[in-house]
Amino acid sequence: MLIVQKYGGTSVGSYDRIRNVASRVKALHDEGHQIAVVVSAMGGVTDKLIAMAKEMSSNPPERELDVLLSTGEQQSIALVSMALREMGVEAVSVTGRQAGMITMGSHTRARISTIEESLLQRYLKEGKVVIVAGFQGVNEEGLVQTLGRGGSDLSAIAVAAAAKADVCQILTDVDGVYTADPRIVPKARKIDEISYDEMLELASVGTKVMQSRSVEFAKKYGVKFEVRSSLNNNPGTIVIEEHPTMESVVIRGVSIERAQARVTITGIPDEPGMSGRILKALGEAEINIDMIVSNIAHDGFARHSFTMPTVDLGKAQVALRPLLNEMSDQAEIETEAGIGKLSVVGIGMRSHSGVAATMFESLGHAGINIGIISTSEIKISVTVEEEHLEEAARVVHTAFGLDTE
Repeated sequence: MLIVQKYGGTSVGSYDRIRNVASRVKALHDEGHQIAVVVSAMGGVTDKLIAMAKEMSSNPPERELDVLLSTGEQQSIALVSMALREMGVEAVSVTGRQAGMITMGSHTRARISTIEESLLQRYLKEGKVVIVAGFQGVNEEGLVQTLGRGGSDLSAIAVAAAAKADVCQILTDVDGVYTADPRIVPKARKIDEISYDEMLELASVGTKVMQSRSVEFAKKYGVKFEVRSSLNNNPGTIVIEEHPTMESVVIRGVSIERAQARVTITGIPDEPGMSGRILKALGEAEINIDMIVSNIAHDGFARHSFTMPTVDLGKAQVALRPLLNEMSDQAEIETEAGIGKLSVVGIGMRSHSGVAATMFESLGHAGINIGIISTSEIKISVTVEEEHLEEAARVVHTAFGLDTE
C-alpha cells in the first residue's frame, strides 16, 4: 500500500515530536507500506523567518520572501530524515524543487500546476521513505515559490495524486472532522465519512481543518484522504466521492464564522451593469465578499447588501465611495459590524425538504433573529448577531439530531 502522510508544524514542533513522527512512519514502513511524508516547518519557525525579513525591510520583496520561507520546511525534512535513519529506516529528504513540484502564479501564494514525479517514484521503488518539503515548489523559470495558507496540505494532496497513492493522511492536532466545533458544541461528534463537496462547503464557511483549495485539488484528481490525529492512532474522517447512502444524513455539519460585517448600498440606479461596477471595485481592492442580496425598492432604486470580514470594512468603504458618487446623489453606504455567519451543510438536502424550515424555526424558538440568507444546493447560511452565534450553533446542531447521546 502506498501512503502519503502530511504532518503540520505542531506535529514537528520539537525534537521529541519529530522523533514521534519518525516512530509513526517507521511503524507503517515495518508493515511493508511505501511511504511519502510531507512536512511543514517546525512550529513558530515561519513566523521567525518573517520577523527576520521585516528586520531587513519594511516591505520585503515577495520573491526574496519565498526564498527565505522555503528554508523552514527544508530544516524539517532533513531532521525527520535523520530521525528515521537513526531508527534504522532508509529515508531521503527532497525539497519542493527536487520533488518536481511545478508552480504558477504569484510569489507567496502560488498554485501547483504539475508534478514531475520521476525522482519520487524512483526513491519509493527503491524502498526508501521519502520526506518532502511542503508549502513550496518552483515555477517554470526555476524560481522558488511558496503556496500560501494551507500550502503543505496542498503539497501532500498533489504528491498523492502524482504517486497514485492509496490514501493521503492529513495528520493534525484534531481527531478528524466534527459535526461542529467541539469547543463550542460539546455534543459534537466525529464524522466517519464525508464527501468532497460537503468538505468544500464546510471549509468555505469557517471550518478550519483544511483549506478549500486542497479539497478542490483532491476532488479534481480523485485523491482519497483522511484527516486524523498525529497524537494517537484513532481512525479519522475519510473524505471521498459521495455515494447514495450519504444522502440519508440530511445535515453533515454546522459551522460558524465570526467577525463578519454587512455593507448595504442604497439609492443605486436600477440600470444594467451597476452590480458589476460595484463588485469590480471591491475585487480590485482585493476584498472577498460572501453573501449577496439585491432588490429593487418602491422608489425605483436598487439596494445591494453583502457580507465580508470585518477587517475589510474600512477598505470597502474607501473603494466604494468614489463609485457611488458617480452613480447617484441618492447612493449611500450603511454598515453593520458585530455579526457572524451560521451555516449548515449536507448533500442530503438534495433529497430532503424542510431543511430551511427546521433551521429557521429552531432559531426562532431560541429568540435568535436572522439577517441575510444565502443558499446553495447543499448549504444554507444565515447571519446572526455575533453575541448569539455560539448559542445558534448549539440550537441548530440539536435541531438536526447531530448531538451525541
